[in-house]
Amino acid sequence: MTLTEIAWLLGVNLALILGVMSLLWLVAVRIRDVSFIDAVWPLAMLFLALVTWPRTEGDALRSALLVGLCGLWAVRLGLHLFLRWRAHGEDRRYADLIGRQTKTGKSWPMVALLFVFLPQGGLAWLTSLPVQLGQVADTPPVGGLGWAGVALFAVGLVFETVGDAQLAAFRRDPSTKGKVLDTGLWRYTRHPNYFGDACVWWGLYLIAAETGPGLASILGPVFLTFTLTKWSGIGITEKSIHSSRPGYADYVRRTSAFIPWPPKRAG
Repeated sequence: MTLTEIAWLLGVNLALILGVMSLLWLVAVRIRDVSFIDAVWPLAMLFLALVTWPRTEGDALRSALLVGLCGLWAVRLGLHLFLRWRAHGEDRRYADLIGRQTKTGKSWPMVALLFVFLPQGGLAWLTSLPVQLGQVADTPPVGGLGWAGVALFAVGLVFETVGDAQLAAFRRDPSTKGKVLDTGLWRYTRHPNYFGDACVWWGLYLIAAETGPGLASILGPVFLTFTLTKWSGIGITEKSIHSSRPGYADYVRRTSAFIPWPPKRAG
């Protein structure tokens, strides 16, 4: 594909995902809750991979790996987040965001569209660049770098899945109320699910990076890693935990924030 054709493909993909988000916004307006957007986020990236697939002529195995692995990650995470939303209801982060904006005179529907759904669509498009651009070029075939990406993806999926399961079990146990989860994967990193998410997308990037267009998609995993570590991931999550769990400060002092590492010894 020429650069013009690639630009057209990405532009159409962006228009498609913004259109989908606009339809979902209508659902949010009806139920007066935007929190299900978290479950939509991974599925939006799968959607972009799927709509790219029939419109490109890339290496068949690479395209199958990118779409298939993205689908495995997206369905698992999307279902997990959907069930969490159904169990716990409206997410306080979104309620606070919309509350702050509506106090300035903006309407609830307008805030939901401009501050939640359209930005999430754009950011999903940006993050998923590897599974879009990685399907464009038909050469070379999947090689060592690509298979290393598959291995990294597998590590990430295990970390994310096991970390989520350990956290869910911890929260279900009445005896752990007010305590800090510091066992299992959570002993080595305060956010194994975030670390796993980053590994998943760096793995997908490595599969894509064996092609020229795929190599240029590095902005996707870079942005995701920044988001998880510096923007809306660790910072927002830990801000609320510090106030609700007195022992969390000690946990922070001895445990790596992101990359798994043996905990520091007391003293």
